[in-house]
Amino acid sequence: MALFGPLYERVMRWSRHPHAEWYLGAMSFAESSFFPIPVDVMLAPMCMATPERSWRYALNASLLSVAGGIAGYAIGYLAFEAIEPWLRESHYWSAYQTARAWFDTYGFWTVFVAGFSPIPYKVFTIAAGVAVLNFPVFVLASIIGRGARFFLVAGVVRYAGVRFEATLLRYIERIGWAVVVLSVVVIAYLMARG
Repeated sequence: MALFGPLYERVMRWSRHPHAEWYLGAMSFAESSFFPIPVDVMLAPMCMATPERSWRYALNASLLSVAGGIAGYAIGYLAFEAIEPWLRESHYWSAYQTARAWFDTYGFWTVFVAGFSPIPYKVFTIAAGVAVLNFPVFVLASIIGRGARFFLVAGVVRYAGVRFEATLLRYIERIGWAVVVLSVVVIAYLMARG
C-alpha cells in the first residue's frame, strides 16, 4: 500500500507554500511547549525544496522553538497545578519525572540534551519551570541545543539533499512503515513500564 509516497509529495508541496515559513515558526513555537510533532518533519522538506534558504529556516525554527521553550517554562512555573492531572494521565509523566531528577544533577546539560535530541523537549521545558531552573541558564542551553539541532538538519539536507531525496523516494514506503512499527514498539514498551 503506497501511503508514504503521496504523503511525502504533499509535505513537499506544503514546504513550497508562500506561508511555509510562518507555519514552520508556529510549529517550532508550539512543539516546544505542547505540540507533539517534531519540527524536523517540516524543516527538512523546506530546506530540500529551497536549499538557499536553509540557514534562514534553521534560524527561524531555533528562535521560535526557544520562545516556545520559554512559554513551556512559564507553564511549569506558573500553571503546573492546572496541567498536572493531564500530565499524570499522559505518556509523558515518566519523562517529566526523569527530567525533574536530571535537573537536580545536571541542570544546563539536561536542557541542552533535550533541545538537541529527539526526546520530548516540551516535557523538559515545563519541568524546568516547575524546578525553577536558573532562567538564563535555561535560555542559553535551549539556544545552543535547539540551534545545533536545527542547523544540523538544515546543513545535512542542504548539502546532501539531492542524493538524499533520490534515496528517500526509492525507499520511502519501507522507511515509513519501519518508523510506524518502531513507534508502536516504543509506545507499547513505555505503556508496559508505566
